[in-house]
Amino acid sequence: MAAAEDRAENIRLLRDSAAAIVPAGDLKRIRALRFNDPGFDRGVWRQMCDMGWAALRVPEAQGGSGLGVQEYCALAEELGAGLVPEPLIGAITAVACLRGEALAEAMSGARVILPAWQERAGSLDPAGDTAITNGRVSGRKLFIPMAAGADAFLVSGRGGLALMAADAPGVTLAIERTQDGGNFGTLTLNNAPCTATPGDLAPALEEAALATAAYLLGAMDRAFEITLGYMKTRQQFGRAIGSFQALQHRAADLKIQVALTRASVEAAAVTLDTSQHLALRQAAVSRAKARAAEAAMLVTRQCIQLHGGIGYTDEYDIGLFLRKAMVLSNLHGSASVHRARYAAVALDEDE
Repeated sequence: MAAAEDRAENIRLLRDSAAAIVPAGDLKRIRALRFNDPGFDRGVWRQMCDMGWAALRVPEAQGGSGLGVQEYCALAEELGAGLVPEPLIGAITAVACLRGEALAEAMSGARVILPAWQERAGSLDPAGDTAITNGRVSGRKLFIPMAAGADAFLVSGRGGLALMAADAPGVTLAIERTQDGGNFGTLTLNNAPCTATPGDLAPALEEAALATAAYLLGAMDRAFEITLGYMKTRQQFGRAIGSFQALQHRAADLKIQVALTRASVEAAAVTLDTSQHLALRQAAVSRAKARAAEAAMLVTRQCIQLHGGIGYTDEYDIGLFLRKAMVLSNLHGSASVHRARYAAVALDEDE
């Protein structure tokens, strides 16, 4: 019981600390960062690291907080509610495989180190075809969130992992804007110098997929909350539109989607914290990510519909939540990719 109470207290404290970063109903900071490089605020990033967030999953013996996946997801959910653009999930993923000076720099926020692992759309394989040999790396990595602000990349490949500076010779980084105003990077490596890094990125990527689902949960929940407030104040035919039965039914359906997503994310977090069974872990993550990806799109689209014409204007905040869902729904695997993996690992369990 004591352990459960400690975890609940840790989660409460994390949610409370997020109030310093997450805007309380004011998205001016988020709007100001859109479509500008690097897409996030380095001052805020250092503040997040000072609060120990980048080191959340690092064992205490290595200078981290040693907290679990349940705490990680609770924090990601809070960040999603505020559409926070700082690349915490990516940084935590990289930190899991860093050691020594690189780890200290990443945890403190002195350097933004992001993972570069995906080589093709729909792939969940962190190795791919990238070659890492003799302190050199050649290959191409896609879909690196907020890559414009990275100081270094942790690259996965057939030879393991490699840490390399973003401005190292042989490195070309192409930046593409995303719907939410952030950016994705495409990293092309041509015999670039690197430092071999021991470790396996796969477990951290599973946690990152679940944390992304939790972020989507926070975003859809906040969008729904904003929409309920609008329905209580918007008048039509002399009545608040929230009093119309047809709209009440639609709102009830959205609340169910949020509740089901929350249950799935929380159950998956418990599984990752308590089980080392690979198939169980993968099934839990895929179930949560598939649900979160589809529910986030459904809820945010319906929220715009319930706002009427004003919901379609960029000046109104509700549209920012749909844009974020559009970007993150496919990150770390789309709903269809995770449904296929869930079916495959469930079949493995049966056998």
